[in-house]
Amino acid sequence: QVQLVESGGGLVQAGGSLRLSCAASVSTFSTSAMGWFRQAPGKEREFVATITSSGGSTFYADSVKGRFTISRGYAKNAVDLQMNSPKPEDTAVYYCAAGRFAATMTVARGVNYWGKGTLVTVSS
Repeated sequence: QVQLVESGGGLVQAGGSLRLSCAASVSTFSTSAMGWFRQAPGKEREFVATITSSGGSTFYADSVKGRFTISRGYAKNAVDLQMNSPKPEDTAVYYCAAGRFAATMTVARGVNYWGKGTLVTVSS
């Protein structure tokens, strides 16, 4: 069974930094696009960032562009999200995602696999 396991969530102060990581249970994800979505209380799940299998191309939501950085992990079947200068409005459950193409993963229907999520709380 394919699993995406997130780690690194927690409480962070606004303006600080936090790094999320996600590892896939199978090495075949090294050829998949991977990314992150988030869901705040009472809101729909939304796209945050995606990255191609090679790591050569990335896509970001406007709300996080310039503050968050997505990268492939060393093992390639992993993905990280470096969150710099987070804001209280970044508070959400962050979900790791995997799919065929990074460009089409900017919407939920482009995602084939989901992690269970990790909570990030940004205090003001």
